[in-house]
Amino acid sequence: MITADLGKRIRELRQQTGLSQEKFALKIGMDRTYFASVEAGKRNIAIVNIKKIADGLEVSLSELFKEL
Repeated sequence: MITADLGKRIRELRQQTGLSQEKFALKIGMDRTYFASVEAGKRNIAIVNIKKIADGLEVSLSELFKEL
């Protein structure tokens, strides 16, 4: 399922930054519980929020979706 695969990819990239979910969500201006549900693959996330996450991870959208 794409939402689970995307959530896993986001989690991997976030962990590489060394930031917790809470600190990363704060950095990108997103609610922590919403962000946690994205990482868990439980959200059908809007493209504007995907872009916000990609920007926070300092990767392009194509890099974020790489290997999905």
